[in-house]
Amino acid sequence: MSDINSLLLTCGLSILVYMTFWFVVSALRQRNDIADVAWGLGFVMVAIVASTLNNNLGSLAALSLCLVTIWGLRLAIHIFLRNLNKNEDFRYAKWRHDWGKYFLIRSYFQVFLLQGALLFLVVLPVTLTVGLPHTTDVSAWAAAGVITWIFGFYFEAVGDWQLTKFIGNPASKGKLMTSGLWKYTRHPNYFGEVTQWWGLWLILCATSLPGSYKLLGLVGPATITTLILFVSGIPLLEKKYAKNPDYQKYAAKTPKFFPRIF
Repeated sequence: MSDINSLLLTCGLSILVYMTFWFVVSALRQRNDIADVAWGLGFVMVAIVASTLNNNLGSLAALSLCLVTIWGLRLAIHIFLRNLNKNEDFRYAKWRHDWGKYFLIRSYFQVFLLQGALLFLVVLPVTLTVGLPHTTDVSAWAAAGVITWIFGFYFEAVGDWQLTKFIGNPASKGKLMTSGLWKYTRHPNYFGEVTQWWGLWLILCATSLPGSYKLLGLVGPATITTLILFVSGIPLLEKKYAKNPDYQKYAAKTPKFFPRIF
């Protein structure tokens, strides 16, 4: 028990320092949307920190570390390029206006520390897989985890790429993205992100760690699923297009989350 307590405490403190650093950077640059870039990189940072505490880094731990690094770096680079040479994201700009003189303190707690707390929860399956010693056994659980992660990564990465290409085409101005993966689900990138975290949890299940630790790791995919489906992901975008008749026609024939197979 002391190993897991030390692991979680170390990772928690590293997230606190990490998010405080990015808060200072955001204050200096007057751009709170830098938190979105920090989000993906934060998972890579935690995984690396956790790996330094494990003297017996086996194949499943290395696999989990590799997959979360690929996911985190791709997401951070994608968001960085998306925001490059643009004004601050409208959500953060609105808070900057609404919070007035309390903007800095509310930004620290409601943007950076809140995201840090959520990061701590979501990354749990990777933290446990990478940070705790265990015997490795490449089993059906591991195979299922890798296949699930690849499937999710495809939807998120390709979905983001298709949308970026669509938005960058002047002929697409005023139109909706309804082709490619977007004809199978209204949010292929969100579906892909959630799917990847379930894959990383399945890899945790392939380890010899106690069942209680695997149940604890379940908090990760459950948290990201809840956030995207019911809190800050899909609901915000659906609300944005609630009064758009073209989007409503698109929504009537396209699933919100799970891709349509036929």
